[in-house]
Amino acid sequence: MRFTAALGLGGNIGDPPAAMGFALRQLDQHPDCRVLAVSRLYKTPPWGKTDQADFFNCCALVGTALAPEALLDLCLDIERDMKRERVERWGPRTIDIDILTYGTLAQETERLQLPHPRMTQRAFVLMPLSEIAPDLMVDDQTVAEWLDKADQAGIRLARENRDWWQEA
Repeated sequence: MRFTAALGLGGNIGDPPAAMGFALRQLDQHPDCRVLAVSRLYKTPPWGKTDQADFFNCCALVGTALAPEALLDLCLDIERDMKRERVERWGPRTIDIDILTYGTLAQETERLQLPHPRMTQRAFVLMPLSEIAPDLMVDDQTVAEWLDKADQAGIRLARENRDWWQEA
């Protein structure tokens, strides 16, 4: 695997921990991807559109031989296979898989912006990511430094075990 990508996963419909675990196992079984690390699971208040159920969130580091857009396609295929429907921006969802970083690549295309343009504003991304990649540089600061500045109100640990995603 030539590159390491950081992914953010979340959901608030159905059984999000089971959905995220399934998605991570799908990624790990792909011939061009390996899950290298997964954060603990967090329960977080909704962001953007706040009149909905709390979310479950985690982050993962994935080693991959796929190009960034091919990894995006794989993540979108997994979401589609899991019946993800995109009804409203920041609305309720069964599963969401975002590519946060891809190595040190900085790019902005119509399909994919790296690093993720709002990740440094979202404690629900920064907190789990800081567990597995605190020294990862994003826009000239580490994830841990970004987390220190983020509003962490309402975020709580949902699962202590980092192997939660391997439970079928």
